[in-house]
Amino acid sequence: MKILDKYLLKTFLLTFTTVFVILFFIFILQTVWLFISELAGKDLDLILVVKFLLFSMPRIIPLVLPLSVLLASIMTFGNLAENYEFAAMKSSGISLQRAMRVLIIFIFVLSIVAFWFANNVIPYAEYKFVNFRKNIAQAKPAMAIAEGQFNDVGTYNIKVNKKTGENGNHLTGVTIHEKANNMGENKTVIKAKTGELVSNEKSSILKLVLNDGYYYQDVTPKKYEDRAKMPFIKGKFKTQIINIDLSELNKVDDSKENIAGTNGMLNVNELRYTLDSLNKNLDNEIVSFSENINQRVGIKRFPGNTQKNIKKKPLPNDVLSIYSNKDKVDILKMAGSNITSNIYSIETTQKDLKDKEREINKHYNALYEKFVIAFACFLMFFIGAPLGAIIRKGGLGLPIVFAVLIFITFHFINTFGKRLSQEGGMTPFMGSWMSSFVLSPLAVLLTYRATNDNGLINFDAITTPISQLIQKISERFLSAQKQK
Repeated sequence: MKILDKYLLKTFLLTFTTVFVILFFIFILQTVWLFISELAGKDLDLILVVKFLLFSMPRIIPLVLPLSVLLASIMTFGNLAENYEFAAMKSSGISLQRAMRVLIIFIFVLSIVAFWFANNVIPYAEYKFVNFRKNIAQAKPAMAIAEGQFNDVGTYNIKVNKKTGENGNHLTGVTIHEKANNMGENKTVIKAKTGELVSNEKSSILKLVLNDGYYYQDVTPKKYEDRAKMPFIKGKFKTQIINIDLSELNKVDDSKENIAGTNGMLNVNELRYTLDSLNKNLDNEIVSFSENINQRVGIKRFPGNTQKNIKKKPLPNDVLSIYSNKDKVDILKMAGSNITSNIYSIETTQKDLKDKEREINKHYNALYEKFVIAFACFLMFFIGAPLGAIIRKGGLGLPIVFAVLIFITFHFINTFGKRLSQEGGMTPFMGSWMSSFVLSPLAVLLTYRATNDNGLINFDAITTPISQLIQKISERFLSAQKQK
């Protein structure tokens, strides 16, 4: 039996390693494609590119690892079944569960390693990745500006004809369009013959020193008829310094980079501590706002039963009738203003509370994901191993089709559940574990059918009742025809 266990483990490890390396390389290429705009045409040296890829690699593991286990399981057990090795095992009295025992132990160890990796390595790599992208401009500030094209840097649009120097800090033929803060229009244009980028590792400000240039600024006249004259201001300078915030150099849309924020940089203990603080802050804010709005609308709390001792004076049916017309107008205006102010305050606070609840749900999802990846390895193994034994096909043909379909289903349900839970459509626990709950019955069904030597689908169970029903209908029809 030890020889058989070694053979199965060696076969599975060889297939798993090969599949993992191939899939990892494919997902790395996808990462490069997503961030190609930050890497291409910016004179990054090899060390910076390698660091960029190293810090982005660990976030790929939660996608690659379950898919590798699934595909390796289908291929391994499919090859064994296709070559009649399973038939030889069963003829020797070795069941499928016994053959899977050594691999189950390996998957259990792999799940523990996956949880440790998700809890320690991925948060650290995420922290380093985000900070590396923010601080890369300090190491090489010229990377944000590519030659021969306009580059958006905060409120500036910068173009240079040529970059020279060791780090590309010396610029030639500089053209800058300064955008207005509100409208985003180019109201100021600066042209300089030469320029230099000066940065300091201890400072968050990048200095752009321009030499021998002109600036042109559009002037918006007060009178509309004077706009046709298109007045502008022209000035000349020998030296001009523009200070740029380094954080603006690598400012990217979060939807493109798909970074979940700080929750991805925390381990389990840190997430629990953060969630406790966030929940307490949310509860305190709700209580504070409710007390504040109650005071604004005139609702007061009466301790104990003191409210019973208050003598209520009867009020007329039309309260406004006791006031003059002028007072009525003032009262109605004041009431309308108070109602509008209270509604605006409630809507603003409601939106703010909704954002905080969404942030809390994201932290819960990040907490549960660390356990989901460990369980996903088990789930994919118990789907892939019996499925391979049933379809009896190895290699890279049919197993890849089944593996991709199952994993896409798993990933889609997982993404849908997390998005829905973040918006409050369901609890974060259900959103994170939805994919596992949906596919667990499939794992149980496939394991049961593979153990009992049944096919993937029992067609007899479907066709037999239909054929019996057709036979009964035909017999009744023939008997009716004979009676006629």
